[in-house]
Amino acid sequence: MTFYQPVGNETELFQAAADNGLPVLIKGPTGCGKTRFVRYMAEKLNRPVYTVACHDDLTAADLVGRHLIGPEGTYWQDGPLTRAVREGGICYLDEVVEARKDTTVVLHPLADDRRELPIERTGELLPAAPGFMLVVSYNPGYQSLLKGMKPSTRQRFVSLRFDYPSEESEKTIVMAESGCDSDLAQQLVSLATALRNLKDHDLEEAASTRLLIHTALLIRAGVPATAACLAGMIEPLSDDEATVNSLMEVVYAVFGRPEESR
Repeated sequence: MTFYQPVGNETELFQAAADNGLPVLIKGPTGCGKTRFVRYMAEKLNRPVYTVACHDDLTAADLVGRHLIGPEGTYWQDGPLTRAVREGGICYLDEVVEARKDTTVVLHPLADDRRELPIERTGELLPAAPGFMLVVSYNPGYQSLLKGMKPSTRQRFVSLRFDYPSEESEKTIVMAESGCDSDLAQQLVSLATALRNLKDHDLEEAASTRLLIHTALLIRAGVPATAACLAGMIEPLSDDEATVNSLMEVVYAVFGRPEESR
Protein backbone atom coordinates (compact mmCIF):
# COMPACT_ATOMS: atom_id res chain seq x y z
CA MET A 1 0.00 0.00 0.00
CA THR A 2 1.13 3.56 -0.68
CA PHE A 3 2.95 5.05 2.29
CA TYR A 4 1.41 8.21 3.73
CA GLN A 5 2.24 9.90 7.02
CA PRO A 6 -0.82 11.74 8.39
CA VAL A 7 -0.02 15.20 9.74
CA GLY A 8 -3.45 16.10 11.13
CA ASN A 9 -7.04 14.93 10.78
CA GLU A 10 -7.00 14.88 6.97
CA THR A 11 -7.65 11.14 6.67
CA GLU A 12 -10.71 11.35 8.96
CA LEU A 13 -12.09 14.36 7.07
CA PHE A 14 -11.59 12.69 3.69
CA GLN A 15 -13.25 9.50 4.96
CA ALA A 16 -16.25 11.48 6.24
CA ALA A 17 -16.54 13.31 2.92
CA ALA A 18 -16.38 10.01 1.03
CA ASP A 19 -19.04 8.45 3.26
CA ASN A 20 -21.39 11.36 2.54
CA GLY A 21 -20.71 11.78 -1.18
CA LEU A 22 -19.05 15.18 -0.75
CA PRO A 23 -16.44 16.57 -3.16
CA VAL A 24 -13.06 17.51 -1.72
CA LEU A 25 -10.71 20.39 -2.53
CA ILE A 26 -7.07 20.06 -1.42
CA LYS A 27 -4.89 23.16 -1.48
CA GLY A 28 -1.23 23.36 -0.62
CA PRO A 29 2.27 24.02 -1.96
CA THR A 30 4.07 21.90 -4.52
CA GLY A 31 5.50 18.63 -3.23
CA CYS A 32 3.68 18.59 0.12
CA GLY A 33 1.90 15.27 -0.52
CA LYS A 34 -1.48 16.17 -2.06
CA THR A 35 -1.37 13.60 -4.85
CA ARG A 36 0.12 10.90 -2.64
CA PHE A 37 -2.65 11.50 -0.10
CA VAL A 38 -5.34 11.00 -2.73
CA ARG A 39 -3.68 7.79 -3.93
CA TYR A 40 -3.41 6.56 -0.32
CA MET A 41 -7.06 7.30 0.43
CA ALA A 42 -8.19 5.65 -2.82
CA GLU A 43 -6.38 2.47 -1.78
CA LYS A 44 -7.81 2.72 1.73
CA LEU A 45 -11.34 3.10 0.33
CA ASN A 46 -10.68 0.42 -2.32
CA ARG A 47 -11.81 2.69 -5.14
CA PRO A 48 -10.21 3.23 -8.55
CA VAL A 49 -8.70 6.68 -9.04
CA TYR A 50 -8.51 8.55 -12.34
CA THR A 51 -5.95 11.35 -12.20
CA VAL A 52 -6.01 14.27 -14.63
CA ALA A 53 -3.14 16.79 -14.75
CA CYS A 54 -4.97 20.00 -15.66
CA HIS A 55 -3.53 22.51 -18.14
CA ASP A 56 -4.56 25.44 -20.32
CA ASP A 57 -5.55 23.25 -23.27
CA LEU A 58 -7.69 20.83 -21.26
CA THR A 59 -11.17 20.66 -22.79
CA ALA A 60 -14.47 19.37 -21.47
CA ALA A 61 -14.18 16.54 -24.01
CA ASP A 62 -10.86 15.51 -22.45
CA LEU A 63 -12.74 14.97 -19.17
CA VAL A 64 -16.12 13.70 -20.40
CA GLY A 65 -15.23 11.81 -23.58
CA ARG A 66 -15.56 12.03 -27.35
CA HIS A 67 -16.61 10.16 -30.44
CA LEU A 68 -13.79 8.32 -32.20
CA ILE A 69 -13.56 6.57 -35.54
CA GLY A 70 -12.65 2.89 -35.55
CA PRO A 71 -12.66 -0.03 -38.00
CA GLU A 72 -16.40 -0.51 -37.52
CA GLY A 73 -17.34 3.16 -37.62
CA THR A 74 -17.85 5.86 -35.02
CA TYR A 75 -17.93 4.93 -31.35
CA TRP A 76 -18.04 6.78 -28.04
CA GLN A 77 -15.10 6.69 -25.62
CA ASP A 78 -15.56 7.81 -22.02
CA GLY A 79 -13.12 10.31 -20.58
CA PRO A 80 -11.62 9.85 -17.09
CA LEU A 81 -14.37 11.85 -15.38
CA THR A 82 -17.12 9.79 -17.00
CA ARG A 83 -15.36 6.51 -16.17
CA ALA A 84 -15.13 7.50 -12.52
CA VAL A 85 -18.81 8.49 -12.49
CA ARG A 86 -19.87 5.18 -14.06
CA GLU A 87 -17.65 3.00 -11.88
CA GLY A 88 -18.04 4.76 -8.55
CA GLY A 89 -14.37 5.73 -8.49
CA ILE A 90 -12.43 8.86 -7.61
CA CYS A 91 -11.72 11.49 -10.25
CA TYR A 92 -8.75 13.59 -9.15
CA LEU A 93 -8.09 16.84 -11.01
CA ASP A 94 -4.59 17.99 -10.12
CA GLU A 95 -3.97 21.78 -10.33
CA VAL A 96 -7.57 22.36 -11.34
CA VAL A 97 -7.11 26.15 -11.64
CA GLU A 98 -4.90 25.55 -14.68
CA ALA A 99 -7.92 24.28 -16.62
CA ARG A 100 -10.08 26.69 -18.60
CA LYS A 101 -13.15 28.08 -16.86
CA ASP A 102 -15.49 26.66 -19.53
CA THR A 103 -14.03 23.23 -18.79
CA THR A 104 -14.49 23.26 -15.01
CA VAL A 105 -18.16 24.26 -15.38
CA VAL A 106 -18.86 20.62 -16.27
CA LEU A 107 -18.02 19.75 -12.66
CA HIS A 108 -20.86 21.77 -11.11
CA PRO A 109 -23.67 19.19 -11.34
CA LEU A 110 -21.32 16.57 -9.89
CA ALA A 111 -20.25 18.80 -7.01
CA ASP A 112 -23.69 19.42 -5.55
CA ASP A 113 -26.65 17.30 -4.46
CA ARG A 114 -27.51 16.36 -8.05
CA ARG A 115 -24.38 14.18 -8.44
CA GLU A 116 -24.98 13.72 -12.14
CA LEU A 117 -23.02 14.28 -15.33
CA PRO A 118 -24.77 15.60 -18.45
CA ILE A 119 -23.10 14.24 -21.58
CA GLU A 120 -24.28 16.61 -24.28
CA ARG A 121 -22.80 14.70 -27.22
CA THR A 122 -24.73 11.52 -26.42
CA GLY A 123 -27.76 13.10 -24.75
CA GLU A 124 -27.10 11.03 -21.62
CA LEU A 125 -27.71 12.28 -18.09
CA LEU A 126 -25.43 10.01 -16.10
CA PRO A 127 -26.10 9.66 -12.35
CA ALA A 128 -22.99 9.09 -10.26
CA ALA A 129 -22.59 5.49 -9.12
CA PRO A 130 -22.28 4.87 -5.38
CA GLY A 131 -18.73 5.58 -4.32
CA PHE A 132 -18.04 8.27 -6.91
CA MET A 133 -15.98 11.11 -5.50
CA LEU A 134 -14.71 14.31 -7.09
CA VAL A 135 -11.37 15.52 -5.73
CA VAL A 136 -9.50 18.60 -6.98
CA SER A 137 -6.28 20.28 -5.88
CA TYR A 138 -4.32 23.44 -6.54
CA ASN A 139 -1.44 25.50 -5.22
CA PRO A 140 -2.74 28.78 -3.72
CA GLY A 141 0.70 30.32 -4.21
CA TYR A 142 0.18 30.30 -7.97
CA GLN A 143 -3.27 31.83 -7.93
CA SER A 144 -3.99 34.99 -9.88
CA LEU A 145 -7.10 36.86 -10.94
CA LEU A 146 -7.01 34.89 -14.17
CA LYS A 147 -6.35 31.49 -12.62
CA GLY A 148 -8.15 31.58 -9.29
CA MET A 149 -11.05 29.25 -8.57
CA LYS A 150 -14.44 30.96 -8.74
CA PRO A 151 -16.19 31.27 -5.34
CA SER A 152 -19.26 29.58 -6.83
CA THR A 153 -17.09 26.56 -7.60
CA ARG A 154 -14.93 26.60 -4.47
CA GLN A 155 -17.94 26.64 -2.15
CA ARG A 156 -19.16 23.33 -3.51
CA PHE A 157 -16.24 21.49 -1.89
CA VAL A 158 -15.08 20.36 1.52
CA SER A 159 -11.66 22.01 1.67
CA LEU A 160 -8.45 20.66 3.19
CA ARG A 161 -5.37 22.86 3.55
CA PHE A 162 -2.03 21.07 3.30
CA ASP A 163 1.38 22.41 4.24
CA TYR A 164 4.82 20.96 4.78
CA PRO A 165 4.83 18.51 7.71
CA SER A 166 6.45 19.05 11.06
CA GLU A 167 10.15 18.26 11.28
CA GLU A 168 9.54 14.95 13.05
CA SER A 169 6.87 13.85 10.56
CA GLU A 170 8.99 14.95 7.61
CA LYS A 171 11.94 13.00 8.96
CA THR A 172 9.75 9.88 9.14
CA ILE A 173 8.56 10.44 5.57
CA VAL A 174 12.07 10.90 4.17
CA MET A 175 13.31 7.75 5.91
CA ALA A 176 10.34 5.68 4.73
CA GLU A 177 10.48 6.89 1.12
CA SER A 178 14.24 6.87 0.56
CA GLY A 179 15.46 4.20 2.95
CA CYS A 180 18.06 6.57 4.41
CA ASP A 181 19.09 6.50 8.05
CA SER A 182 17.85 8.79 10.79
CA ASP A 183 20.94 11.03 10.82
CA LEU A 184 20.78 11.83 7.11
CA ALA A 185 17.02 12.38 7.25
CA GLN A 186 17.51 14.83 10.12
CA GLN A 187 20.21 16.73 8.23
CA LEU A 188 18.01 17.06 5.16
CA VAL A 189 14.99 18.16 7.16
CA SER A 190 17.10 20.73 9.01
CA LEU A 191 18.37 21.99 5.66
CA ALA A 192 14.84 22.28 4.28
CA THR A 193 13.69 24.15 7.36
CA ALA A 194 16.55 26.61 7.02
CA LEU A 195 15.78 27.14 3.32
CA ARG A 196 12.08 27.67 4.02
CA ASN A 197 12.91 30.32 6.60
CA LEU A 198 14.87 32.42 4.13
CA LYS A 199 13.11 35.70 3.46
CA ASP A 200 15.65 37.52 1.29
CA HIS A 201 15.49 35.27 -1.79
CA ASP A 202 12.77 35.58 -4.40
CA LEU A 203 11.86 31.88 -4.64
CA GLU A 204 8.61 30.81 -6.26
CA GLU A 205 8.46 27.74 -4.03
CA ALA A 206 10.08 26.50 -0.85
CA ALA A 207 12.02 23.25 -0.69
CA SER A 208 9.42 20.50 -0.80
CA THR A 209 9.38 17.14 0.92
CA ARG A 210 9.61 15.59 -2.55
CA LEU A 211 12.98 17.30 -3.10
CA LEU A 212 14.28 15.95 0.21
CA ILE A 213 13.41 12.42 -0.87
CA HIS A 214 15.11 12.91 -4.25
CA THR A 215 18.24 14.19 -2.52
CA ALA A 216 18.28 11.33 -0.02
CA LEU A 217 18.03 8.81 -2.88
CA LEU A 218 20.97 10.44 -4.66
CA ILE A 219 23.09 10.31 -1.51
CA ARG A 220 22.18 6.66 -0.95
CA ALA A 221 23.24 5.99 -4.55
CA GLY A 222 26.74 7.26 -3.71
CA VAL A 223 26.55 10.90 -4.83
CA PRO A 224 28.46 13.19 -2.42
CA ALA A 225 26.07 15.04 -0.10
CA THR A 226 26.73 18.58 -1.36
CA ALA A 227 26.50 17.51 -5.02
CA ALA A 228 23.28 15.65 -4.26
CA CYS A 229 21.82 18.70 -2.52
CA LEU A 230 22.75 20.92 -5.46
CA ALA A 231 21.15 18.63 -8.06
CA GLY A 232 18.26 17.31 -5.99
CA MET A 233 17.21 20.37 -4.03
CA ILE A 234 18.88 23.68 -4.87
CA GLU A 235 18.91 23.77 -8.68
CA PRO A 236 15.18 22.88 -8.84
CA LEU A 237 14.41 25.92 -6.69
CA SER A 238 15.94 28.61 -8.90
CA ASP A 239 17.46 29.29 -12.32
CA ASP A 240 19.34 32.33 -11.04
CA GLU A 241 23.01 31.46 -10.54
CA ALA A 242 23.54 34.01 -7.76
CA THR A 243 20.53 32.67 -5.87
CA VAL A 244 21.75 29.09 -6.29
CA ASN A 245 25.17 30.06 -4.93
CA SER A 246 23.57 31.76 -1.94
CA LEU A 247 21.38 28.76 -1.20
CA MET A 248 24.40 26.48 -1.40
CA GLU A 249 25.91 28.38 1.50
CA VAL A 250 23.06 27.02 3.60
CA VAL A 251 23.87 23.53 2.34
CA TYR A 252 27.53 23.98 3.33
CA ALA A 253 26.46 25.06 6.81
CA VAL A 254 24.68 21.73 7.26
CA PHE A 255 26.92 19.28 5.34
CA GLY A 256 30.24 21.15 5.16
CA ARG A 257 32.07 22.24 2.05
CA PRO A 258 33.32 19.51 -0.30
CA GLU A 259 36.91 20.03 0.80
CA GLU A 260 35.81 19.61 4.42
CA SER A 261 34.02 16.33 3.72
CA ARG A 262 35.68 13.14 4.72
